[in-house]
Amino acid sequence: MSESRPPLASLAPPPYVSPAKRIEEFAGDPNFMTSLARGLAVINAFQERKRHLTIAQISHRTEIPRAAVRRCLYSLMKLGYVTTDGRTYSLLPKVLTLGHAYLSSTPLAVSAQPFLDRLSEQLHEACNLATLEGEQVLYLARSAIPQRLISVDLSVGSRLPAYCTSMGRILLAALDDDQLQDYLAHAELQPKTSRTLHSPDALWECLQRVRHQGWCIVDQELEQGLRSLAVPVYDSAGHVLAAMNISTHAGRVPVAELEKRYLPLMLSASRELSGQLFRP
Repeated sequence: MSESRPPLASLAPPPYVSPAKRIEEFAGDPNFMTSLARGLAVINAFQERKRHLTIAQISHRTEIPRAAVRRCLYSLMKLGYVTTDGRTYSLLPKVLTLGHAYLSSTPLAVSAQPFLDRLSEQLHEACNLATLEGEQVLYLARSAIPQRLISVDLSVGSRLPAYCTSMGRILLAALDDDQLQDYLAHAELQPKTSRTLHSPDALWECLQRVRHQGWCIVDQELEQGLRSLAVPVYDSAGHVLAAMNISTHAGRVPVAELEKRYLPLMLSASRELSGQLFRP
């Protein structure tokens, strides 16, 4: 990642593209299944704070016609993925099987779990593994502790903004210049706390430092009182494959201790995990 960069003013964010419009782009492809794409869009319309939605709300979120939304929900209900109280709809646990097929088949999540468990036991903190999915980090594996440090109920499959999380910054710093420019121009950068870096210029400079040092500490930028340290996990070619982090309470663990005691253990686990993933 070079130090020079084109002015962000020249990178105007594109207008929001709804799921319906993205689906329409494939209208001329005879092999593209519009009904399947609409069904997936309906599933993705549900979020943590919007667990119960009406047909009208889903249609508004996706821009898919209400009649099509109704058919998708009917099919998903018949297959056991959705339920209704007569007015609103919500997802059922069976939806988790869609992600389980990936998690159970990838060596990354399976191989990482013992390392996360070991770090969590050594440091008595929650430890996580994530990859970059669009503008968010996607949690692939997690070793939790009883004490909750964050108001969001995190689990495998959870997503958090990349720009204000330690794992997100590790993954963003691994992008090339063009990809990072695109992210900074398009991402919704909002202050989560008074400490959050949310301007493109400030984030660019921060990500330069992260890439140079090979690790990242985020101090109460996602949530007040939450401090985290992340390191990269590499593939066989030396590219960043995922990020691993440890989360602490800011009042209990100072930044200096994260760097002195936690960081060596994290880097050692990262090297060992990277080596195990691609061992012949």
